[in-house]
This record gives sequence, C-alpha cells and structure tokens, in this order.
Amino acid sequence: MSKSDQDNQVTEILEQVSGEILPDELANKLAETFRVLGDPTRIRIIHLLFQKPRCVGDIAQLLDMSQSAISHQLRSLRNMRLVKYYREGKNVIYSLDDDHIVGLFKEGLDHILHD
Repeated sequence: MSKSDQDNQVTEILEQVSGEILPDELANKLAETFRVLGDPTRIRIIHLLFQKPRCVGDIAQLLDMSQSAISHQLRSLRNMRLVKYYREGKNVIYSLDDDHIVGLFKEGLDHILHD
C-alpha cells in the first residue's frame, strides 16, 4: 500500500469516527503505542534514531547499556512499527519507521519544551 493510500485510509477512518466515540480497537492500539513510548530508554533510542540510523552496538555504547538490553527495547519499538531495520553486511541498522514517528517525536518534544 502506498503512502498516499495509507493517508487516504487514515483520513477515511477519522471521518467515520468524527463526532463518535473512538472505537475500542483504535483506542487500544493508540494506547499501546503511547505505552511503548512511555519508557525513557525507548525515548532515548528514538532520539538517537531521529538523528541518524544506527546499529545496535552504537546505540548500546551511546546509552551505556548492553546490546542485549538495547535489542530488547528495539524489539518492542519494532513490534509497534516505530522503528525498522535493514542489513548492511553483518550489521543490522535501525531507523525510525516513517515520517509519522519523526513528527510524533518532534511534536512531543516541542510540547514539553514550550511548557
């Protein structure tokens, strides 16, 4: 599905639920996304990936954590489609999944900085 098709699908869903109570399925998915984002380590990982794609070892070194601990956090982020990865030789490189995640991070940061 193209980005345009996805945007159209989201717009359709929002129009359908406009003026109504958010359906349980959507409320649960959104709450789960915010729950995953509610961890400071995951926020730090997102911040590092906001700057540029990185491998697990680099993230672990920058955050002074084990690669195993970082991999565990990245798995949670990946399961929620907040990060994605690709292979570059022996390395697995992680990046933010799409522009929506970039926007979500920027808006959240902007919100707390202008408190």
